[in-house]
Amino acid sequence: MENISDNKINKENLWTKIRNFFKKTSNNIDQWSRKKPLRRKLFINRRLYLMMFPYLLLFFAFTILPVLMSLFFSFTDFNMLQAPHWRGIQNYLDLFLEDAIFITAIKNTLIIAVIVGPGGYLLSFVFAWLINELPNVLRVIFTFVFYAPALTGAVAIWSIIFSSDYYGYANSILISMSIISEPITWLKDAKYILPIIIVVQLWTSLGVNFLTLIAGLKGVDKELYEAGAIDGVRNRWQELWYITLPCMKEQLLFSAVIQISNTLGVGAYTTALCGFPSVQYAGHTIVNHLTDYTSSRYELGYASAIATLLFLAAIGLNKLIKKLIGKLGS
Repeated sequence: MENISDNKINKENLWTKIRNFFKKTSNNIDQWSRKKPLRRKLFINRRLYLMMFPYLLLFFAFTILPVLMSLFFSFTDFNMLQAPHWRGIQNYLDLFLEDAIFITAIKNTLIIAVIVGPGGYLLSFVFAWLINELPNVLRVIFTFVFYAPALTGAVAIWSIIFSSDYYGYANSILISMSIISEPITWLKDAKYILPIIIVVQLWTSLGVNFLTLIAGLKGVDKELYEAGAIDGVRNRWQELWYITLPCMKEQLLFSAVIQISNTLGVGAYTTALCGFPSVQYAGHTIVNHLTDYTSSRYELGYASAIATLLFLAAIGLNKLIKKLIGKLGS
């Protein structure tokens, strides 16, 4: 009995020492955290950060770390078969001074970005705004119709439309209207390739963007319009600028980020429609160039330089869009 009692006392003393140790440690960390605002914030929300840790670990491993590795390899000569050799900024110099195809890719990507980026964004919002005013049944039908591009096989549809034979819809319509006498090889002619890609990108950009914006419009509190009328809002344009747009900044920003990503990341449709490489590189984009050096040539140092430039362009455009959206309603 005495041994059992002694063991029980020893265990209680041990747990007491452990609790005192952690309490003392917590007090020391508490005092340490009071010296800096960031430390204090981390200490107060330590349980929340602990819950976030698994996600942050995965995010670092599969997003942050690959970006840092790509940045490092962009300054090297690396082909997966040999150890990387440091080249400094030579990859970037070669891209702009020696690689004529890359300059063509930049030109094509910029043309697509300038037209499809703002154009697809504005079209998505205009259609969402107009459809949001329809009765419930019609709104559901038109919402499905405009979201269809995100669900259907865009490549198959547009390949049939711009087929180079008599059975292609574009050729068939133009021949029946006596506008042309022979079928046009739409996707094999350099002067038609880029306009077709722009049309396809505009059509596909209506999917997720449109759905996001119409969800934002549905979330605007109707009482704000009544309050705005009392405060001097007199027409629909003023309602749009001072009430609707400021209330859906999050959806606008999300839609803009998606639009930027889709615009700068165009490449899959060009390859599927026009093949790789496209005729005279008429549809060649930065992503196509990146894919070429990654999957075909295995020049990963050079490809990392392309990816880094694309990443920096996306970051810069996102910051610009965020700044512009922040001014809505002002």
